[in-house]
Amino acid sequence: MSERPSITAFFPAFNDAGTIGSMVVSVIETLEELTDDYEVIVVENGSTDYTVQVLESLAQHYPNLRVFTHREPLGYGGALRVGFASATKDLIFYTDGDAQYDPRELKLLVPALRDDVHVVNGWKIDRSDPLHRKIIGRIYHHTVKLLFGFKLRDVDCDFRLIRRDVFDLVELESDSGTICLELVKKLQDAGFRFAEVPVHHYHRTYGQSQFFNFPRIWRTIVQLVQLWWKLVVRRQHMRQLACRRQARRRNTK
Repeated sequence: MSERPSITAFFPAFNDAGTIGSMVVSVIETLEELTDDYEVIVVENGSTDYTVQVLESLAQHYPNLRVFTHREPLGYGGALRVGFASATKDLIFYTDGDAQYDPRELKLLVPALRDDVHVVNGWKIDRSDPLHRKIIGRIYHHTVKLLFGFKLRDVDCDFRLIRRDVFDLVELESDSGTICLELVKKLQDAGFRFAEVPVHHYHRTYGQSQFFNFPRIWRTIVQLVQLWWKLVVRRQHMRQLACRRQARRRNTK
């Protein structure tokens, strides 16, 4: 981009007390290199550790930081929807508050946002997770790519820079982790163009994953099927009905 853009950076945070402080400070330092017009949003999502206290302390020192605290968990999708809806700048950057991605690598995404690109999606150079998570992750990646017809190299990389005006046409509904699939699918189907940039992925140093336990995996499978039925099967059916109606109209003329 030739001009310095205005940017909202936001993090969903759930029990990320040990990492969210460094994430906020790092992204503020990065944004100050990139633009004169920025804000940082943290959507706290029902944490039971001291995440809220860390955020309250940060907010006293950084005037461009806005914190949304929810004592009842919104779900991962709910937290992302609050972040997207609350953003006021032209571009929205988001990643998770657990520090498995480095917010300073936002500097890699901005140059890729050419005039004809609407979304810059990161892809993990190497996934720094235990072996069982890598295996589950690969199965998940290939399954959703087949089911939804995704063209991205890494749909499951939550390190994205998005033009805010895409949300004038795309409305998100998911409250769970399937929101990432919904987001990419709806953006892709609406004709928005993607660029992809390699980013690093790091070991988790604090807390536990919200997703990698068997009850959540089962719920994710159920939600995945529901999303596939809604965004793929029903849409194909509606397109077929529309084509049939058009054909009947032509035949009656």
